[in-house]
Amino acid sequence: MTDFSKYSLLMVDDVPLNLLVVTKMLSRFNFRIRTAANGIEALQKVAEEKPDLILLDILMPQMDGFEVLRRLRSDPATADLRVVILSALNTTEDIVKGFNLGANDFITKPIIMEKLISSVSDQLRLSGKGTSDPSL
Repeated sequence: MTDFSKYSLLMVDDVPLNLLVVTKMLSRFNFRIRTAANGIEALQKVAEEKPDLILLDILMPQMDGFEVLRRLRSDPATADLRVVILSALNTTEDIVKGFNLGANDFITKPIIMEKLISSVSDQLRLSGKGTSDPSL
């Protein structure tokens, strides 16, 4: 199995249980996972260390995920970051808005582990940083 510890993921969600569940789903791959509890903290962490992939919730206090995505895409230093939205929002309008703002994928909650793993793998591969290892 490939060592995925060279890949950094930033998981952004204001619900600690959601952070724990997603971290647990991805733990067997040894990603370097950092977490942020809101959009402001997420942008600070991205500025400190640019992750390979961001897993971003939408409904958060202080700054929602749509605004985080808007800011990431408007900054040339972060415009190319791969972002997968993980959200309880599941209307067509919300999903289209996410893609229009620049999301690379949109996964609705509750999260299906296989969908999450497939999306993470696809996004890393598409970024040029990933692997073609079928075990992910």
